[in-house]
Amino acid sequence: MLKKIGFIGLGTVGRHMAANLTKGSYELTVFDTNQDAVAGLVAQGAKAAPSAAEAAKGRDLVIAIVPEGDELLPLMFSQDGILAGIDTGAILADMGSHSLETTMRIAEDAAKKRVMYLDAPVWGSKEHAANGLLTIITGGDPSLVGKCREAFSYFGLNIIHVGQVGDATKMKFIVNLVQAELVQVLAEGLVFGEKMGFNADKILEVLDTRGVASPLFHLKGRAMARGDFSRSLALKYVHEQLHMVMNAARLVGLTLPAAEAASKVYEEGVKAGWGEEDFSAVIKVLRK
Repeated sequence: MLKKIGFIGLGTVGRHMAANLTKGSYELTVFDTNQDAVAGLVAQGAKAAPSAAEAAKGRDLVIAIVPEGDELLPLMFSQDGILAGIDTGAILADMGSHSLETTMRIAEDAAKKRVMYLDAPVWGSKEHAANGLLTIITGGDPSLVGKCREAFSYFGLNIIHVGQVGDATKMKFIVNLVQAELVQVLAEGLVFGEKMGFNADKILEVLDTRGVASPLFHLKGRAMARGDFSRSLALKYVHEQLHMVMNAARLVGLTLPAAEAASKVYEEGVKAGWGEEDFSAVIKVLRK
């Protein structure tokens, strides 16, 4: 049974995942460059580590949720990184959203150290994480999913195994593609309706009644109507994820016209300074 867990990455979603793990009977060690986030977890019973390597050392399971970007490589590969500290035979559950190249590189380096690697990106908002309702998409040895299931159940409602290492990353591309496009399309519909004289609440009342109704439309639409862009999933990350999606599509000889169009809108949002806000803030680009 997994008892000692290292957790690296206390961002918008990660801090809530780690907080839920403090409710279990685990020895939880956490690391993040954000000391306020670390302090919050220590107050809930976790132990702070001075580096990612120390957070991973001596752990049965190491969970990393760090997005693609400049912080990921040192946190994973440096002398103070996860792979420098993690023990042979431990499980590394990589729950961030990465390019396929990054996922496979981490998996290969983990294998060299005889670390059991699980490709396991999560899907959901900070509210899903706080309430234990995330979806966890897994790729790799199914037995590893079984070993991690109890720990994952503290922050995940759905654990879906989709194939080998790399397959979960590919599935997350699909999720990211559809989610980004749906919110951008909803923003267009609301702005178009507003220009024709309707308020957002009335438009959403109509949309909620039939075929296009969805939890995502309801949640993000109401937030857009209120002008509440409190960060659940950062707009800048959605923009980065769309780039990874389009790169993956090119590798299989596919063009995604809607993704390319949506990416340009999200890019405008980042350039306008809204990258740290929730991705529903894409509507602000259309309202300019």
